[in-house]
Amino acid sequence: MIRQDFVQLIGERTALQRMIDSTPVDDVLDRGSLTARLEEIEHRISEAKVDAREPARARITFNGRPVVGSYGIFADFGTKIIGAFNEAVTSVAASLSGGLAAKGPIPNREQHQLLITNTALGSFGFELEEYRTGQLQIEDKTVLDLAIERTQSLLQGSIETDDELLADSASELDQRALDKVRAFISILAENEAICALQYRNQVFRFTDVGQVRRSLERISKDNLHEDEQLLKGEFQGILPKRRTFEFKIAGTDQVIVGKVTPAIEDADLINKHLHQQVEIRTMITRVGDGRPRYLLLDLPRWNDGVVVVQSGVQ
Repeated sequence: MIRQDFVQLIGERTALQRMIDSTPVDDVLDRGSLTARLEEIEHRISEAKVDAREPARARITFNGRPVVGSYGIFADFGTKIIGAFNEAVTSVAASLSGGLAAKGPIPNREQHQLLITNTALGSFGFELEEYRTGQLQIEDKTVLDLAIERTQSLLQGSIETDDELLADSASELDQRALDKVRAFISILAENEAICALQYRNQVFRFTDVGQVRRSLERISKDNLHEDEQLLKGEFQGILPKRRTFEFKIAGTDQVIVGKVTPAIEDADLINKHLHQQVEIRTMITRVGDGRPRYLLLDLPRWNDGVVVVQSGVQ
């Protein structure tokens, strides 16, 4: 049971207790009905298993040519844009939780579902909530929680002149997930629409269609580059909880800092092989001519000095 439902039960119990106290003793029928309802509520409260964490909730609203004020939204656009947003978030979640193949079904799709729970007024849009199915958690957040957060960061980074946020937001994501975010923005641009995405205490908003088109240019493959590259050198250290590593490139004094893909479960194993020559497979993400971000894709295997790169999740 989600905490909101549990709180409603507590509130109903309090209201029933007050109603019983104010009902005359000789009003047997009313008191009996209220008492029976109170007993039912007490039983539900005693049996309730309350989720420790509220489900992730987001509010997305639209404006522009396909939207009729706060009254409605054209059905063909509404179904298409919500489907595209759901595909983007689901793909980002799969990418964050262990890798996403270039084609085929999205892994663990059933664990990364969004529910439409209500319409959102102001312009016109929808209130969304994660569908709880025993989702995988990363510390105190579910993967879907992080996926909505990362999608919002990508959108925010795509409208800023500074490339840092966009590069950081894109650095742990597979190309297919980025393509799904591009598809969402593309549908907005094609239909001359804008959107606002509210998630927890953060609000992202496109101000006009021109900004949507500029966003699409900034997040395009021509500007946002991802290249796989093998690097030779030695690990200097790794922080397994923060999932960051330092790696010295062979034959140079250059030390790069990067992140470890979620597909690598036991990243701390690297600390047992520091300063040993090894070849690693990385994904390098760069926005324009900006600073590169490095993502370690596989955990190398050390066998008496012979290094074999394990296959990563594709």
